[in-house]
Amino acid sequence: MNVRSSIEKKVETVDHRSSAGQGQAERNVQVIHEPHSKTSGGVLTGAAAAVASTLQSAKDAISKK
Repeated sequence: MNVRSSIEKKVETVDHRSSAGQGQAERNVQVIHEPHSKTSGGVLTGAAAAVASTLQSAKDAISKK
């Protein structure tokens, strides 16, 4: 057993799908949740900073600064 398998969480659920004119289909599925240390805030903080910078650049371009 590796470290990753000891912290993953498996969930049994039902997948509901429908297409126009086809009706609804259901099937049993297993979803595996694996925690990632990179998503605990560091990646999101970096992404938020990149978005803020892009928005500021767009504002500057529009106002021709």
